[in-house]
Amino acid sequence: MVEEGSTLLRRMEISVAEAEKRTGKNTVNMQEIFTVYLIETRPIDAITEGHNPAPDSLWRRYSEFEILRNYLLVTYPFIVVPPLPEKRAEFVWHKLSADNMDPDFVERRRVGLENFLLRVASHSVLSNDKILYHFLTEVAICLLLSRRFTEMKHYSDELQSLTSQLLRVRARVADRLYGVYKVHGNYGRVFSEWSALEKEMGDGLQSAGHHMDAYAASVDDMLEEEEHYADQLKEYLFYAEALRAVCRKHELTQYELEMASSDLISKKQQREELATGMVRTFSFKGMTNKLFGQETPEQREAKLSLLEEQIVQGEETVTEKTVECEEYVKGAWVDMQRFKEQKDRDLREALIGYAVMQISMCKKGIQVWTNAKECFHKM
Repeated sequence: MVEEGSTLLRRMEISVAEAEKRTGKNTVNMQEIFTVYLIETRPIDAITEGHNPAPDSLWRRYSEFEILRNYLLVTYPFIVVPPLPEKRAEFVWHKLSADNMDPDFVERRRVGLENFLLRVASHSVLSNDKILYHFLTEVAICLLLSRRFTEMKHYSDELQSLTSQLLRVRARVADRLYGVYKVHGNYGRVFSEWSALEKEMGDGLQSAGHHMDAYAASVDDMLEEEEHYADQLKEYLFYAEALRAVCRKHELTQYELEMASSDLISKKQQREELATGMVRTFSFKGMTNKLFGQETPEQREAKLSLLEEQIVQGEETVTEKTVECEEYVKGAWVDMQRFKEQKDRDLREALIGYAVMQISMCKKGIQVWTNAKECFHKM
């Protein structure tokens, strides 16, 4: 139970301990370089009681900090939300690098991100928000689950690629096996024709020929059984596309939430500009006002009234999209875990079955030639 007036910073030690450069693929499957920041947290109670537990830690990208701040702006419009450090190096003098990956710039941004978290965590209202707590301690929340779904999307791509390769290899092996088996039919024909020329060896050659014919004929049943295992692999080749569809839906849901949040923030900025008469960004409308005169009070009031309605609708939309995103993430992630267990079980059984079948085929080949050897001994 959180005490009234208590802030998160009184209950938790928070730091952004380090930054790390990483490479990976973005949502359009392009390689990119980005920086992640290590957030470390420890309960104050454990420290004051003389314990020194290892901190809980997780990595966050700058874009995740942006999502958190946008969420706070929308949820708490009456609060002055602390700013984030700049995303790109701006207003730098000539001796400082403007490169976003420059170690000095990354370090300044790390300090700025830590300062942002400390200011939010010390605010009497913001610090008790559950999304902030999840941001600091958990990965699995709607607004911050993109990384898991991106990883799952990459996994589905790799699963499809590797399954395709395995099926191609299997097809080539099946073609060669078919040829090897059918060639044994030539042995049978030659032994049978030869047996007609020999009196003492004739029976042995003819029996060996029958074994070869039977072996050659058995390949059709074997390859039909092998096709059954290939169908099991093909099923997961197509499952990979279904996985990607789930990830694409998550991206769409996340995008709609971010667009709704961005639109709401824009509407609130417009309301502020109308109410104060101060335009913070350049706009064609602002230029025309300077050229042709300001709007009348009645026009301004009408616009303010319309903006208030749009803001109310926007807040409802953001709430709906947030709930939709959270529900989708929870349901999709649970089913993805179920799918993983099912996939592991099915593919394990299919691959074991395929190996057993190959062993059986090899044993049958050994048995055929063992029988042929016995026939030759009797000649």
